[in-house]
Amino acid sequence: MAAATLMALSALAPVDATDDADPAAPPVRVEVVTVNGSGCPAGTSEVTTRGRTFSVSYSAFFAQAGGGARPTDFRKNCQLNIRVSLPEGYTYGLARSSYNGFAHLEAGATALHRINFYFQGMSSTTYLNYPFSGPMSDDWQSTYRPRPSEIVYSPCGENRNLNINAELRVNLGTSDRTQRSFILAAESNGAVRAKYDFTTKPC
Repeated sequence: MAAATLMALSALAPVDATDDADPAAPPVRVEVVTVNGSGCPAGTSEVTTRGRTFSVSYSAFFAQAGGGARPTDFRKNCQLNIRVSLPEGYTYGLARSSYNGFAHLEAGATALHRINFYFQGMSSTTYLNYPFSGPMSDDWQSTYRPRPSEIVYSPCGENRNLNINAELRVNLGTSDRTQRSFILAAESNGAVRAKYDFTTKPC
């Protein structure tokens, strides 16, 4: 059932990823360096980048439980490593991130889409949780779009990649164990925003 649904969702239109940063900001180039994890093995994802936006399409990113699913299938993850090139004196942060997909959850079952992102080499991590409850058999979308004042920026004067880790989980709860529940991600989109770093020093 999950595989068939993945094929049906391959034609989903991408979520709008229009660059909404300050038009006076400098040119910024985003590169998705790696896509890896138990939910996105090699050859199961397709990356598109344009300016400061990026999108990734998935063909195997789903978690499932019940109905004969393997015990290890209840949790899957996929991590993106993002490199951002921008002029000296500027810093960047994640301005938008969205995922869409499909979930089929039996009554009593639950699912969780969790995102965490952090700059490479730093311990500070932002966590976002998007829960779902059965009965459910429908498309879903999770969106992170902080206010400009809430954007977490990379350290000034340091060139650090951004890691975005997404996780899908299914919990059978009180549902019928003989029936399969699953959640899948079909696509993710994102955009970064650049900010000038004003510095001073004694003359």
